[in-house]
Amino acid sequence: QVQLVESGGGLVQAGGSLRLSCAASGNILSINTMAWYRQAPGKQRELVAAITNGGSTNYADSVKGRFTVSRDNAKIAVYLQMNNLKPEDTAVYYCFVNLVSREYNVQNYWGQGTQVTVSS
Repeated sequence: QVQLVESGGGLVQAGGSLRLSCAASGNILSINTMAWYRQAPGKQRELVAAITNGGSTNYADSVKGRFTVSRDNAKIAVYLQMNNLKPEDTAVYYCFVNLVSREYNVQNYWGQGTQVTVSS
């Protein structure tokens, strides 16, 4: 079965950096899109950054210039480099992948979530 495994979350002071990783495994034929979402307490899950199969990226206005999303197609992985972190970045970050598998064709998958906490 397809599974996404996230890592890289943690506690960091304002202005610091973290790098999140998400690796997909399973009978994957191709990746359509990979993205990072986050959800803070009491708020809806929001898109943070996305990257298409062609490499184009999209960022939430609040993270532009600070976060960078990238992917490694050979490893079927997506990364989120987060620099100059702010307390308002505190949230659970979720990896999202839309992919094609042998068994189920096109499907969406979510990572388990990783906590990012930024202290002031």
